[in-house]
Amino acid sequence: MIIQKFGGTSVGTPERMQSIAELISDGEKKIVVFSAVSGTTNTLVDICTALHKKDAEEALSLVGELSKLYTNFIIKLISKEETKEETLEIVDAYLNGIRSYAKKLFSPFIERSILAQGELISTNIFYQYLKSKGQKSVLLNALDFMRTDNSGEPDQQFIEENLQFELSKYPKKDLFICQGYICRNAFGELDNLKRGGSDYTASLIGAAIKADSIQIWTDIDGMHNNDPRIVEQTRPIQELSFKEAAELAYFGAKILHPASIRPAEEKNIPVWLKNTMEPSAHGTLIHSKSSAKGFKAVAAKDGITAIKIRSGRMLMAYGFLRNVFEVFERFKTPIDMITTSEVAVSVTIDDLTNLEGIVNELKDFGNVEVDENQTIVCVVGDYSAEGKGYASLIFNALDEIPIRMISYGGSNHNVSLLIQTEDKKAALTALNKGVFNL
Repeated sequence: MIIQKFGGTSVGTPERMQSIAELISDGEKKIVVFSAVSGTTNTLVDICTALHKKDAEEALSLVGELSKLYTNFIIKLISKEETKEETLEIVDAYLNGIRSYAKKLFSPFIERSILAQGELISTNIFYQYLKSKGQKSVLLNALDFMRTDNSGEPDQQFIEENLQFELSKYPKKDLFICQGYICRNAFGELDNLKRGGSDYTASLIGAAIKADSIQIWTDIDGMHNNDPRIVEQTRPIQELSFKEAAELAYFGAKILHPASIRPAEEKNIPVWLKNTMEPSAHGTLIHSKSSAKGFKAVAAKDGITAIKIRSGRMLMAYGFLRNVFEVFERFKTPIDMITTSEVAVSVTIDDLTNLEGIVNELKDFGNVEVDENQTIVCVVGDYSAEGKGYASLIFNALDEIPIRMISYGGSNHNVSLLIQTEDKKAALTALNKGVFNL
């Protein structure tokens, strides 16, 4: 069995849904995971914002916009009158559920419930379309088997046991449709895997059933060696190792959810990144083997803040770093990069929720400097110990770019650099020329 996940742009128009129906009808047993139709999640977020501000009129107006969008979508997609009317009623029921929240006191539970409706709607529409074309499928409800544990991490054992149970109900069926992103938490409440979580859903499902492969279908032909939205000349990457792909995803490659590689890697399931608009394109294969030494790709992560703690007490002392890191642990704030000297340590974070509290506590250890509007640029590849010249190529390419921090040697697959965000485009362009000769 294979897993095929289709993102919001891939299901964003009636024509694209029709193309997906043709793409998946090859007779191979599969589970198809859908995101919400492109733009839907953003509108749902806006509805939540309006309700949080107690602006029910604005929220209902936004629901009305979604209603018009889906009505036109369904009319164009489904030609069979009976199924068309049934689908319109199903979608209207979901939207009425959102409307009902305008009369209630807004809460985190209501917010999570509203955000879940996009995937429920898109999968129902697609299931109804397949039915209208005489194509048999089973519509699974991800809320029956997707669950997180007390720490908010996916409960893999629960997912495996309950997904297998759901599939066992249909021993003669080969095509299953399922929602990405949504789940239940440890208390059974409706929750989600955060933005981009449909990739994560696909990988978790693939690991649960030990799939032959996991396919992530988007609107680009695989992962590129650089950000095509910023750099003019980029090229798709044929192959990546799991570790290389994980580094790129974490440090800004938007095509892949950062957490989605781990479940596949643990079960050694190959992951394909494919283009819905050009199905015949090779795409990118992510698997356990590294295809070649040297540079593979560049990614950039914005919204970074650097914190530098300078103290004479750090010199020849032990326990200082532990005390510093315990501050971030108490505030539940992850660190991306770390550099140290004899009298200073610099770290980067991307979650500023508790920045003020962190800085206030760090002042007990020394002078604290905070630099905002920073970007981490990571150059990913296979840098084996015997390799030579990799660092010089990177730094020669960036000789005109001021560099705030450098992290090299913590991984055989990543050189990370911290720069000002205003220099990002120049840095990515320079690396494309100096490292990839493009």
